[in-house]
Amino acid sequence: MFIRHRHETRQQLTLDSEMAGGGARPTRSMSTKAPPLTKYRYRRRLPHLQKADAAVFVTFCTAGRLALPEAARDLVLEHCLRESGIQPLAGEGARATRVHLYAVVVMPDHVHLLFLPLRDEDGWPFPLVDILQCLKGTTAHRINRLLHTSGPVWEEESFDHVLRSDESLKEKCEYIRQNPVKAGLVQKPEDYRWLWVNPEFQP
Repeated sequence: MFIRHRHETRQQLTLDSEMAGGGARPTRSMSTKAPPLTKYRYRRRLPHLQKADAAVFVTFCTAGRLALPEAARDLVLEHCLRESGIQPLAGEGARATRVHLYAVVVMPDHVHLLFLPLRDEDGWPFPLVDILQCLKGTTAHRINRLLHTSGPVWEEESFDHVLRSDESLKEKCEYIRQNPVKAGLVQKPEDYRWLWVNPEFQP
């Protein structure tokens, strides 16, 4: 089962979601005056495919490829681990998670994620666009507050790739692990503190 997302900016914005073999789902129109946490949803230009129960490799970059300071990278990694249920905040009870996280690395000017979108209580996979909207919107707000700045933190478009059946999760995790090494930031992946890899895929 595939979910196809296409979002265009117009005077009125229509969110369409079609399920192959399942017919069209209801559409809804929304004003372009969207709150901060929804802007990433409606500014996406490209059609994206999401395959149910398949892992997704996602990359998104900072606006203008500006380097995030260490405290901002801490914040992004914390949010990814929190939203996947790996590292809840102190005093926070159990919360519903929308992804099973395999690996994440927060580089100075981009983020790589490998995860499996989970299913909601009705059995539908959580839409990738909603997952990224929450991640990018929430972290942008928190980073702006941290740095006493305003404006876009992330590029509007994210690049996502559904893993094919012949692609290895372990190989993708290793690519993420080696990213800081290839960038010359550390000599060993373990030395980069903004990296998390599921223990089952660590060498």
